[in-house]
Amino acid sequence: MDSHPRVATFQMKEQIISILADKIPSLTREEIAELIEIPPNPDMGDYAFPCFRLAKSLRKAPPMIAAELQAAIETPDFVQEIRVAGAYLNFYLKKDAFAKTMLDQARDPKLGSSEEGNGHTICIDYSSPNVAKNFHVGHLRTTIIGNSLYKIYSKLGYHVERINHLGDWGTQFGKLIVAYKKWGSEEDVRSKGIEELMRLYVLFHQEADKDPALEDEARFWFAEMERGNEEALSIWQWFVEISLEEFKRTYKLLGMEFDHYTGESFYRDKTDDVVKRITDAGLLTESEGAKIVDLEAYDMAPCLILKNDGSSIYATRDLAAIFYRKENYNFEKCLYVTGQEQKLHFRQVFKVVELMGNEWAKDGLVHIPYGLVSLGGEKLSSRDGNVIFAEDILLEAISKVKEIIEQKNPSLENKDEVAKYVGVGAVIFNDLYNQRIKDVSFRWEHLLNFDGETGPYVQYTYARCSSILRKVADYDPAADADVSFLTDEASLGLLKELCRFTAVVKEAANRFEPSVVARYSIAVAQAFNHYYTVNRINVEDAAERNARVLLVDITRRVLRESMDLLGITCVEQM
Repeated sequence: MDSHPRVATFQMKEQIISILADKIPSLTREEIAELIEIPPNPDMGDYAFPCFRLAKSLRKAPPMIAAELQAAIETPDFVQEIRVAGAYLNFYLKKDAFAKTMLDQARDPKLGSSEEGNGHTICIDYSSPNVAKNFHVGHLRTTIIGNSLYKIYSKLGYHVERINHLGDWGTQFGKLIVAYKKWGSEEDVRSKGIEELMRLYVLFHQEADKDPALEDEARFWFAEMERGNEEALSIWQWFVEISLEEFKRTYKLLGMEFDHYTGESFYRDKTDDVVKRITDAGLLTESEGAKIVDLEAYDMAPCLILKNDGSSIYATRDLAAIFYRKENYNFEKCLYVTGQEQKLHFRQVFKVVELMGNEWAKDGLVHIPYGLVSLGGEKLSSRDGNVIFAEDILLEAISKVKEIIEQKNPSLENKDEVAKYVGVGAVIFNDLYNQRIKDVSFRWEHLLNFDGETGPYVQYTYARCSSILRKVADYDPAADADVSFLTDEASLGLLKELCRFTAVVKEAANRFEPSVVARYSIAVAQAFNHYYTVNRINVEDAAERNARVLLVDITRRVLRESMDLLGITCVEQM
């Protein structure tokens, strides 16, 4: 077919690195490799080397350095041309050789995967709803982000421990016990479940505003829980069981599981050891009857370890959890996916661990904050009862997708299953598409749009790929492909996107940012739909058909795997 060397894309890049390293002794091969870019526009070449970094050491303007490098380099046989564009040295590869090498890379079943995490463990603390409160739409963010990070790190070979650190201990349970004893009944709690617990919780705060003594009663009952009072613990355990039943129903709808439901209560018999360790480290001091670690030297408020009545606080239990996880899982990193309003709390806790002489705390403990969730821009709160339940949002999304299917494809098989995966996927994608630190708003007209940068758009593109593959009878995925049919701009553009998959997964992991994968899936879908628009796929010529269908097959796999990294299941028909 072509006379050009059929080296892998990786080898092409390595050869360009070698060429540059020979002419730039001030940079190592690794530094050159980090600087090389794939330009966003094919008119700017296939690889680009920016010369900004060399300006200081060579005392020359970057465009001049680029021009001198161009003059000094002998064009290798797999490169069509080397051009200077401002401060960039752009390499244009011969199209057939480039298409062949990219196709070889894209066909690799390990594309997107890595073994870098082999032998290493990462703990992810996420979801962690408060017991006796509804799993509301605000909890979706930590759950969705944490689940995606679990899948991303698993893809890179890490062993991941998925931990649901339930909010199942604390003064709020003293409040609930008071409310239950004063205004509740066993019959109402049994019949209405968490709905009744929420009513009692809201009622407590309304009554406590009028009678502050109720807060003292709540503190008393929580202290009784800590002392092992049988009645208090029995009521508390009942509330936990009711809550877990509801949480697990929502997780099932999301298609998510956890390795551990070890909430705050799990660590209550481990806090004494933490207090002893902090004391032994000379860090514990008294302040107004409470025990604290003074963090003034680090521009932080003190970290409260024991309240003045001697009861523990969630910081104490977070410290106990860190040491338990380190000793039992030997994690490389422990990630905490919570709202950004908890930023100070985790800075304090992590600093205490470090001050206790644990150097691994500096890089091994990571808070991953995210923005607020709203409907119509209104913040959600469980205290005043202004709550939108996560399950309701998901069921509403499923219902709306079902309506769209009934309008556009009423004869579709498995309509309920398709509506579930597309509806739930739309909610997840809407959350993960934007950077996690940004606020998220649920707007149905956007997140269920089949033409926008949405989950349904990617789902539809995947289904289109599946439809094409079903219609081609004699496609052989193992056959050699004639890449002369894949040198047009649309085919090369799609191949470039597909070959980015591994780098995208690594970037998402390094930045703790699933949006990198979500945006990548949109880029692949857009590149494929352009490819599909300008090229006929199921043509008469067998060689051309096989090459073009092979690209459809690879796209389908990459879309499925990238969506799986977000926690979304693709459907074969829509």
